[in-house]
Amino acid sequence: MSLDPQAQALLDRIEESGAPAFHTVSPVEARKLYDQASELAKGNPPQPAEVKNIAIPGPETELAARLYRPNDVADLPILVYFHGGGFTIGSLDSHDVVCRTLCVEAETIVISVDYRLAPEHKYPAAVEDAWAATLWAVENAELLGGDPTQVGVGGDSAGGTLAAVVGLKSVEAGSPQLAFQLLIYPGMDMSCSFPSHQTFGQGYRLTTDLINWFYKHYFPLDADFMQWQATPLAAPKELIKGLPASFILSAGFDPLQDENKGYTIKLMQEEVAVQFKHYPGMIHGFITMPGFLDEAKVALSKCAEMMRWGYKF
Repeated sequence: MSLDPQAQALLDRIEESGAPAFHTVSPVEARKLYDQASELAKGNPPQPAEVKNIAIPGPETELAARLYRPNDVADLPILVYFHGGGFTIGSLDSHDVVCRTLCVEAETIVISVDYRLAPEHKYPAAVEDAWAATLWAVENAELLGGDPTQVGVGGDSAGGTLAAVVGLKSVEAGSPQLAFQLLIYPGMDMSCSFPSHQTFGQGYRLTTDLINWFYKHYFPLDADFMQWQATPLAAPKELIKGLPASFILSAGFDPLQDENKGYTIKLMQEEVAVQFKHYPGMIHGFITMPGFLDEAKVALSKCAEMMRWGYKF
């Protein structure tokens, strides 16, 4: 399968713009560049009935979050969403289009969480924030107009990693009983040892240099990044088998695709209800670019379809 023509045109446009690669600038500057690029790529997202910024209690300080409500119906499912960005960049704004679309098309309350970023807050700060936000969503589901038995987690890239870790932590802790997890090209193996890292590590936006830059900022020098709290693919069978219905999405020109397939197989082996969809012509990060990539719109609609499947499973 060749690279989608729209994806190739996007890569060419980025190259011609002369914009610096994220790993060549400071994290603060990279965040600005990422948010600016996301604004250009979002297109015209649907409008939920309500979108409002909220604050939720975190383990050390309040966390900014954004609540998306599709309508005034009571007892709606809830998706707690964690944005991508290598644990270092990304924001509520950078993934606003994703959350708006999932909210409207899946008729689900979405809570987007602005977890603490590295290098100011290294691992496991983001994991702790994601866990705290999920517990809060379950405890406050009824006040939010949601169903506390229909709370799920989701995210893309690093946010997908966080969602997967929260899913595993919920099994380990015995609660909350999550209903669903949405994992969009998540990072599942921090060793970067799968062949796709070598095959697609250059030229397709998420490069080996950028991954190393993210990890340098995220992990303390003494961190064991091969434990399942950082590498979900390392999770033991007894945790995997307790996971909720899951949807995993991967992209063809993405160094993470092999570990995405690997985690899907691991869930299947433990008889977890899991669905998998591969977008062979796409690059990592494409889901946030419906303004440039038609396949992003298709994939977002597929995610919404799978949310409906998962919450009703």
